[in-house]
Amino acid sequence: MKITTYIKLSDCQADKVGNSLIYLSDKIAHLSNLKAIKLLYILDELSIKRSGIPFFNLKYKAWKFGPVSEEIFIDLSSETALLKDYVKMEAGEGTGLVKARKGFDDNEFSDNNIELLDFAVSQFGNKTEKELADYTRRINSPWHKTAKDNLALELLMNEEISCTELLVDMETLVSHDERKKAIYREFIEMN
Repeated sequence: MKITTYIKLSDCQADKVGNSLIYLSDKIAHLSNLKAIKLLYILDELSIKRSGIPFFNLKYKAWKFGPVSEEIFIDLSSETALLKDYVKMEAGEGTGLVKARKGFDDNEFSDNNIELLDFAVSQFGNKTEKELADYTRRINSPWHKTAKDNLALELLMNEEISCTELLVDMETLVSHDERKKAIYREFIEMN
């Protein structure tokens, strides 16, 4: 008998992801589902680098165009289910557009979280999907290191495969800083 592992968002994660998507869709015109997925990853990456604590603590897999939270990808690729109380998908040019269902609720957000959201919007909001994919796949990024260490980099970059089950090792973002690494590990153990 095969045992399958399912990854489910906690209520806290769903609330924070949902409200972050509302925030991003309010600030970025024509926020595509693919761009939104990349920005969620970038927020986790920036937060871990800054403090050792993930913004969402999502699990990302090494796919062809960079790290992807599979459950968010699936949810934003069709009619939303996990995030249906927060956003909806509308048809756009070649891709779906993320649209808010309600106003932004900042209950799950610290001042630092809002600052990080604003930073992500200012630094990455005008980037194309391709530019964001290139950024998340840059040399020495967690995606790059994970794919390379598991002999999947060349296959992904040459588009011989489109996705893997490899979980992107986000700890590599703080491997050079013992204090942040300890904070990250403690956060992961607690959550």
